[in-house]
Amino acid sequence: MRAIEGPSAAVLEPVAVEGCDVCAALAGQREDARRLGGVPTVEECNAELRSHPHHAGLVRRRAP
Repeated sequence: MRAIEGPSAAVLEPVAVEGCDVCAALAGQREDARRLGGVPTVEECNAELRSHPHHAGLVRRRAP
């Protein structure tokens, strides 16, 4: 899934699976990067979350 650009774009992001340390770390890095304006890092974290074994691409949320 590719993000749509623009102010009205609805972007879906993978959600960290509760209890998974890898997911929690990636979600934390993503939020830190978002706060600092690091869009490439946010996208990298999303890609890693999507490819994480228990993330069959099914759990998504709207990006803030």
